[in-house]
Amino acid sequence: MENQMTMDKFKTGQSTKVDFVITPEMSTNRTGKPGADVLSTPSLLGLMEGACIKLTEPFLPENYSTVGYAVDGLRHLAPTQVGETVTITIEVTDVDSKKMRLGFKIEATENGKTIGVASHKRALISTL
Repeated sequence: MENQMTMDKFKTGQSTKVDFVITPEMSTNRTGKPGADVLSTPSLLGLMEGACIKLTEPFLPENYSTVGYAVDGLRHLAPTQVGETVTITIEVTDVDSKKMRLGFKIEATENGKTIGVASHKRALISTL
């Protein structure tokens, strides 16, 4: 019963959008040419996970946090230059109250063009 109570604020379909400006620290340059710095795939994944955390935090019970435990279908589809804004849109696709787990569908866009997609899973954990 306690697990059920802690998950009651999470619903499938909850969603949010989070904008991130791409910084040099988030970039990679595989060509070595000046000005060819683009958003790295590990940084894209970090932005996606950060957006999921931002969505869940207001709904977490006291003394709980979330940890990521799976990323599936990650595709980095297009480059993004440093200084551009990436919008991460996430939607809760699964709420498992028994196992204290959440599932998310994630899309990353730049100027309306999809640059990345993934599904992500997070588990609620006690911080005590």
